[in-house]
Order: sequence, then structure tokens, then C-alpha cells
Amino acid sequence: MHDARALIEMGAEAVRRLARRGYSLDLSELESLQSRRNQNIRSADELRAESKRVASEVQQTAKQGGDISKLKERARELKDQIRDIEAGQVQVEKQLRDLLLSIPNLPDDAAPDGDSEDFAVEIRRVGTPPAFPFEPKDHVDLGEATGILDFARATKLSGPRFAVSRGAGAALERALATLFLDLHTRRHGYVEHAVPFLVTRKTMTGTGQLPKFEEDLFKTGVADRELFLIPTAEVPLTNLYADEIIPPAELPLALTAHTPCFRSEAGSYGRDTRGLIRQHQFAKVEIVQMVDPADADATLETMVGHAEACLKELGLAYRVVKLAAGDTGFSAQLTYDIEVWIPSQNTYREISSVSNFGTFQARRANIRTRGEDGKPKLVATLNGSGLPVGRTLAALLEQCQQQDGSIVLPESLVPYLGFRRISADGTPEA
Repeated sequence: MHDARALIEMGAEAVRRLARRGYSLDLSELESLQSRRNQNIRSADELRAESKRVASEVQQTAKQGGDISKLKERARELKDQIRDIEAGQVQVEKQLRDLLLSIPNLPDDAAPDGDSEDFAVEIRRVGTPPAFPFEPKDHVDLGEATGILDFARATKLSGPRFAVSRGAGAALERALATLFLDLHTRRHGYVEHAVPFLVTRKTMTGTGQLPKFEEDLFKTGVADRELFLIPTAEVPLTNLYADEIIPPAELPLALTAHTPCFRSEAGSYGRDTRGLIRQHQFAKVEIVQMVDPADADATLETMVGHAEACLKELGLAYRVVKLAAGDTGFSAQLTYDIEVWIPSQNTYREISSVSNFGTFQARRANIRTRGEDGKPKLVATLNGSGLPVGRTLAALLEQCQQQDGSIVLPESLVPYLGFRRISADGTPEA
């Protein structure tokens, strides 16, 4: 969410930057609403001052035995005028807030031009995609052949875009999540949290999922209580500090959590309907940091490295790209995508997005710290996937498959699994 005054002061510069992401900022509408808001405040203050003065005159005149009828009439008029202005102010404030909530974050000029993944700029490639002396299978065929994934029974339970893992597959999912958490807590300095999976509308608004993306969320409720299933642990982790002032000595805050994530994937039907790439429910380890805004750029680079460390630990081939301004998420200023190699598709696919949100989310959620002068100021928030379990599992199965249909897993997982190989019939083997 933006400060209206800051956008107006930026003027053409704000228009230019938002245009890079395909958003047309109507400055005249914003200026009009801000002007009406300010005028209402001034008028209400002036009327309250006059009302206070008239009330004092009524008392003085009454004490002196004078006629107070006209003064009382004026007091009633002022009361009605104040009520009307306050009602108008509520309406203007809502219109202004609704407009500000709909305006996406200003993209960083470091983001390349463009409006799709085709304009992403590759930063680096790590690892060599495996070359197979046979036609590689996709993770669906591998999972179903070994019996560690069951999509048919998941569909029976919940409909399409769900999965059931069993045996070595379920153990592998648990091992991946634990490995990621251990890396982030023991090596990278994050504090693990267990958070609610159902949150309020205010919480969803704080990180930018609402109001714009309501159609992409699962919602539930009891009686008059409305709750949303989280699309990512970013939502509860960031909002833990909503409406708080974080002591500067506690920054940076580094938080992580392993949660289920729920997404309706509205508008994405027809894409990735097969397998684990795009599910309605999936598990993910999320990393979040809150820092002084001056440290945000450096922190973004560090967090990309934290997500990369998970893939390096597994020996998976991947690349890092910088997203174009028009392909950057609503709340983000700058985003790096990490894309893992998927042999069956002969391409890299996104497995992690790591973003700097600047003070955008902090303003919406009212998360502040104190500057050197002791006055409150907004923090910067950043987050990233570190990593999603399902997509990592898909990449592992495909990159680690053998000609006989077995899967030879990375050595780093053996302490968590107790086995290194999944045979063609799904049996775990040392």
C-alpha cells in the first residue's frame, strides 16, 4: 500500500514506474480524493472550533440572562454540518483506501522491461542437467509406477489437482521439509515458527493477497466468522508483527515455517494439470525477513542464496533469473526466480520466488521500527520459497531416475530417510 502524498509528489515518476508493470495510475483521481479528504478534515476542524466557541457563548449568555435561542439554533446547525462532513469523510476515506489498496508496488528500476517470463534475465546456471541414455519419464509416471504417488485416489477424495504420497514418497516429502528447515535454522539463522493455517481478512490484506486476489483464495467460516486458508506461510509470518514497533536491536528478523499452502489457481486451468507442479494444496518451507529499508537490497541477494542452498544440497541443476517489471508480483519491487531443471519437459521451471517488497507490505500491515532519531518508521519485508516440497519432489524424481525405473536419491537425504534408493516397485533400499 502506498502513501498517497508520496505518489502525488512523485507525479510522473510514479506513473512511469507503474506503467512498466502494466498499471495506469490516474494521478488526477488520486489528487482529487486526497484533496477532498484534506478539505473535509480542515472544514470539520473549523466547524468543531466554532461549535466549541458557540457552546461557550451559550453558557456565558445564559449566565447573564440573555437570549440564547439564536445561539442554540446555530449550535444545532453546526452539529448537523459536522455530522454531514464526517459522513462524507468516511466515504472519501474508503474511496481513497480502496484506490491505494489496488495500486501495485513500484517496480525497482533494476527489474528488466517486459510483461512476461520471456523477458526474464538469466543471472546464472548451477549444475549440469542430467543426460540420460534413455527417454526420461515424468514424475507422474515415475511416482505411479513405483507406487509412491497416487493421483487417482487423491482425485477421488478431493477432485483434480491434489496428490497422495505413500510409503517412500511420504517419507521423502517429510525428509525434504526437515532438510530445508534444518538448513534455514542451523545454517542461515532463521527462527522456526508453527503458525495458523487460517487467517483473517485483515491479515490477508496486510501482505497484499486481498483485495486483489480474492478469487485465488480458499475461504471458510463459521457463523459470522470469516477465515481464509493461507496461500503461503508469508502471510502469517509477516503479519506476526502487524501493528507493532520492532526495536531496532531486534532487526533483522528472520523467520521460517513449514506449512500447507492452499491456492485455487484461478485463471490457470489448462496449465500444469498433470502432476505436482500446480496443486490446490501443497507443502512449502517459507523464509521471511524484516530489515531496515537500507539493508533490503543486500538481504534480497542473501535470501536468494539461502533458497539456492537447498537445491545445491540436493545436487539439482537449476538457474536463477531476474523477473521483468511487468511479471513481478503485485506487492514486490524486485523478484528473483529460481528455476529447477525438469527433464521430461526439457526446460527449467520455477521452484522459488524470492522478493523484496520494500515498505509496501509494512505500510499495509503497519509494521514499524525506530530510526536513529527515535521516531517510528516502516521496516522492509522480504520473503522467498525455501523450498516447496512437491515441486522439489518432482524435480528429484526426474533428475535422479535410473533406466530400470528406480530412483537414486542424494546422499544429503540419507540421514533423514535411512535409505538411498527407491526401487522400481517402490521399496526403500539402502
